[in-house]
Amino acid sequence: RRVIPSSDGDGAEVEPWPTDRIQITLQTLLLEEAGYTVPHGIIYYASERRRVIVPITEELRREALETLDAVKASSTNPRPLPLINDPKCPKCSLQPVCLPDEVNLTRELEKNSKRKPRKLWPPRDDGIHLVMQKKGTKVGVRGSSLRITDYNGSKLQELPLANLESLSLLGSVQISTQAIQTLSDKNIPVSFLSAAGRMVAMIDTLDSVSAEIRRAQVRKFDMPEKALELSRSLIHAKILNQRKLLMRNSHDLPKEISDAISEQAKAALKADSIESLRGHEGQAASLYFQNFHRMIKGEFSEVFEANGRKRRPAPDPVNTCLSFAYTMLTHECTASLKTARLEPTIGAFHVSRPGRPALSLDLMEPFRSLISDSITISAFNRGELQKGHFHQTAAGSLFTNDGRKAFFSVYGRRMAEEVTHPVFEYKLSYRRMIILHARMIAAWLMEEVPTLSFLTTR
Repeated sequence: RRVIPSSDGDGAEVEPWPTDRIQITLQTLLLEEAGYTVPHGIIYYASERRRVIVPITEELRREALETLDAVKASSTNPRPLPLINDPKCPKCSLQPVCLPDEVNLTRELEKNSKRKPRKLWPPRDDGIHLVMQKKGTKVGVRGSSLRITDYNGSKLQELPLANLESLSLLGSVQISTQAIQTLSDKNIPVSFLSAAGRMVAMIDTLDSVSAEIRRAQVRKFDMPEKALELSRSLIHAKILNQRKLLMRNSHDLPKEISDAISEQAKAALKADSIESLRGHEGQAASLYFQNFHRMIKGEFSEVFEANGRKRRPAPDPVNTCLSFAYTMLTHECTASLKTARLEPTIGAFHVSRPGRPALSLDLMEPFRSLISDSITISAFNRGELQKGHFHQTAAGSLFTNDGRKAFFSVYGRRMAEEVTHPVFEYKLSYRRMIILHARMIAAWLMEEVPTLSFLTTR
């Protein structure tokens, strides 16, 4: 045990945490390589209001280098399971990545244990998710701020980069190469979408991407039984959420429709192949959209009932809103999968094709009715989306500029709305809930958790 005198003059003897001691020594070695002389380091522990002086000795240098070699050697092995109820977890910056209590709780439930680990709250969604859609708008950086100007160069807005979590550019919006590099350095996802909302590209930063997770993804999804296991859980949750949304929002829903959808959900859990599962999912979706008009009021209900669910082109405002909402949800799922170090194009339920984010489409299944369908219903029923927000063209029904603004207002509120997780029993915004599900899929692929539970509404 290394005992170091306190610099506070109170006579107390303290020592830094071993990890802090190693870290400050490695930082010292980097500074010495750059030509600096560093006789000692200083660590300040804010909770104790104490400064600790760490003399940089030869013994400490050897210990730091040996630890570094050990870390490099262990990086080729499977990552260890998270600690159980460790007091360091709540303040650890990697807690949202390894999810110690979520992983341990899932493992304990599998063993039917009565002991429940703590439930740590993942990070709050306090950041800004910026969507730029005005034609001719330009995005650049100035110092530590994101600077937004119009086509004449006049400043429209300036936002601190520290508050930004994501940036989406729709249609003819320009961004400077300096802004792309700065945002990439800060791991802020930048998405390029068409004016209709279709994702065209996403900046994939070269950060600490885990090749081991992606290798596990490819291996597991090449095993039919594993792909089916994940798909069954996703589709079962999707069908249950569709049924619940119908029951909540349509007062005249025939009982036989509700019962038929429920039967499809039960059958989905017992499906013995992906093809069979797709059949149950298709039957449930057919019943769901045949009765979707019951949840919408007024003339929009009649138009949708006449057209049914159609995508390309969308013949009416309800179909337009649904398609745009599904596109934005795909974008959210793709960003979440990249955060979890997963490859969005390699899926389990959806067939992987060039340019198709198959795993994003898998992940979004339980959230379709909870987010996209729900905001469509509420936007039309509350009058937030009206006839004047759309215009009819040869390409079908399209949003006007004001219509897109109204849509994003409703969409932003829904993504920030908090919902309770059915297993972990804490509340998260829908955006954070999608990220949590992506990370739990990664944990399942790495065999850290035996089963997965996807969000279902009560």
